[in-house]
Amino acid sequence: MTEHEVKLLTRALLEWGGPAHCSDQLAVGMGFAGAQDLFDQCQRLRKALGEDIPLGAADWARTLLAAEIAFVSDLAGSGVEWPTTTGHDDATTIRMLRVIQRKLARTVSPYYGKRPSE
Repeated sequence: MTEHEVKLLTRALLEWGGPAHCSDQLAVGMGFAGAQDLFDQCQRLRKALGEDIPLGAADWARTLLAAEIAFVSDLAGSGVEWPTTTGHDDATTIRMLRVIQRKLARTVSPYYGKRPSE
């Protein structure tokens, strides 16, 4: 993962403590115990990404899914406010997310269509 890709994921996770809105049900669907656990785990995941601490497959799946929803969803994530709140434009973000998705495909494949959990 490049430095720019890690920064994008880290910034996306930070959105859950700000403009992104998460219900307990959505958080559980993303593989967290609830909304508060999402906030707590996003902090842990940001720290791990920043310190290059290895993540397991479930954590990578949660990170990717949380980033995708934060970027795209206007109902739950940052949506149309993404460029304003993150400083990342939509076109660059989607290109980077596609690269990240391809890089993580093998790692997260056990969770395709499933709830990421350990």
